[in-house]
Amino acid sequence: MPKIKTRRATAKRFRITGSGKIKRYRQNKRHLLNNGRKTSKRKRRLRKGTYVSETSRTAKRIKQMMPYA
Repeated sequence: MPKIKTRRATAKRFRITGSGKIKRYRQNKRHLLNNGRKTSKRKRRLRKGTYVSETSRTAKRIKQMMPYA
């Protein structure tokens, strides 16, 4: 039985923590960050990571795409 390949795009975007949770970074932090478009508070919140909901189908799919993580 051959090994399963890891989806590299998924591996770059998500991390599996020691407890098995999936950590991700927030979206909307690429451009339009100044001149009143996004507040300092909003940009500060975007810096921090968050977790993917364990009850979502997305979490199950991410774990399938990263079989050895």
